[in-house]
Amino acid sequence: MAQRKQAPTRAELEPVAIDIIMNEEMFNLGEVEIRGNKELAFINAPPDLRFLLVAAQEFADRTAVVFDDQRWTYGELIGKAIAVANGLIERHDIKPGTRIALAMRNSPEWIASYFGILAAGGVVVPINGWWTSEEMGYGLSDSGAKYVIAGFRQADRIKPHKDKLGLTIIGGRSDVADVDDTLDQLMAAGAGKPPPAIEIDTDSDFAIFYTSGSTGAPKGAVLTHRGAVSTLLSYGLVGAAMKVVNKGEDFFGENPAVLVGVPLFHCTGSHAVMMMSFLSGRKMVMMRKWDPADAVELIQKEKITNVVGVPTMSHEITLEAERQGIELESLMDMSVGGAKRPPAHVEKLNETFPHAWSSTGYGLTETNAIGAYISTHDYQARPGSCGRAVPPVIQIKTADENGDPTPAGEPGEVWIKGPILFRGYLNQPEATAAVMTEDGWFKTGDVGIMDEEGFLFIVDRIKDMLLRGGENISCLEVEHALVTHPDILEAAVIGIPDERLGERVGAVLFTRPGSKLSDDEINEYLEPHLAKYKRPDTYWYRTEPLPRGGTGKVDKPTIRKLYLEEGVDA
Repeated sequence: MAQRKQAPTRAELEPVAIDIIMNEEMFNLGEVEIRGNKELAFINAPPDLRFLLVAAQEFADRTAVVFDDQRWTYGELIGKAIAVANGLIERHDIKPGTRIALAMRNSPEWIASYFGILAAGGVVVPINGWWTSEEMGYGLSDSGAKYVIAGFRQADRIKPHKDKLGLTIIGGRSDVADVDDTLDQLMAAGAGKPPPAIEIDTDSDFAIFYTSGSTGAPKGAVLTHRGAVSTLLSYGLVGAAMKVVNKGEDFFGENPAVLVGVPLFHCTGSHAVMMMSFLSGRKMVMMRKWDPADAVELIQKEKITNVVGVPTMSHEITLEAERQGIELESLMDMSVGGAKRPPAHVEKLNETFPHAWSSTGYGLTETNAIGAYISTHDYQARPGSCGRAVPPVIQIKTADENGDPTPAGEPGEVWIKGPILFRGYLNQPEATAAVMTEDGWFKTGDVGIMDEEGFLFIVDRIKDMLLRGGENISCLEVEHALVTHPDILEAAVIGIPDERLGERVGAVLFTRPGSKLSDDEINEYLEPHLAKYKRPDTYWYRTEPLPRGGTGKVDKPTIRKLYLEEGVDA
């Protein structure tokens, strides 16, 4: 049986990290002004994300990405990204700051397009590949992106909006037809040429990621180069300290490999999986769709060292490996993000894979997917925690209604501060002002408890949100879609606890007298308006209005009690 690799404790890492900060120029700290506030930051950090293309040249001969029969080395991937950048400039006269949407499912071409847009000085707008045509139209209109690189299913959903929005559609893979241009043509036009010589300001925008919020329609979180670079250096510092403590040996060995089961159009996939792989020369093994048996097979075949996904993924891998009687000896870490992993899952993972560590973290799109992190010994001792603030530039506190820190052990709203924060919500200054304080704190809307040692435990959400398998779902967005049906007078969407997904979507409906709506009829009605993962799994029908509190608002606590605890059936 494989033995779990000895991991350094946090107490061992902290003095080493301080020494690196003092002596490694890239990690030197100082105060900088960011949007009117003084922040502790990496003062010698690379100015923009193109540094990843330079850093990955060190691993040019290593396999970078595997997807079905495709295998690209880092050298090939970097060359294709630079060719995309040159092709965008030569064929479409792309200027710095141009917003270019990326609407594809995970693929090597997705990565080449992403870095190609950045190398051209553009702003990438990752579009959720599961969105409906209506949702994609909203994202493209809201972002102002006039160019979109799309997969064939996504292109079909985007085409109805082409003329109205003045879009140029670029086929991202060879199976996309009837488009204005193709990625192959871009790469052919830009192949063999040096990277574009473009100045990029470190506080300029690099991406707009759409995130579901409690106010209904998805909001575009505008991320800057400084924010993303600060995130990568923060994780890089932890990795560098671990390497020193391990006497110069990388924790994941000489051939790290990650299973990519999360979508790259989310920040976790983009930052923690893809970008961090460029820094470490890690092989990215992509899955076409999630299947635990396929995941186990790929882990064995490709000698995967770590898995990053939502809790259901690591748990299903654990159960499948146990069912097959397989140890998966290459595994060294099973990390989750996007949702809280039940402590029972941590115990099960440790039992099934005694040679592998587990880890988790806490971050949001608005924080470049970073905030707190916990792993190895700390996580085994506190499986309900999402960790401590990732050092050295991130601050986290739990705050009361006045913004003052709550005492250890007392709940408060989780606030985050540092150069990793987003610039704001696109086109929504009021929504930005509602979550950003004047002195630079971001109010997450999550309720947490901080213990005496600074470990954070998320206990609730202030926002009216659901988290289904790592996907944020706005209750208000689903409710708005439901009440457009002529026979639905009122709707209240609530989360149904689910061991596999965390939560499923439930809807309590007050319907027009005499109507005979069925679940199938409602789902068919919602199909063009909401992606499948947002549509309710369970419906409850009422013949009277929804219960309301003294302020006239729908009383969600009473609804949850009636339908989830007491099992009301009508």
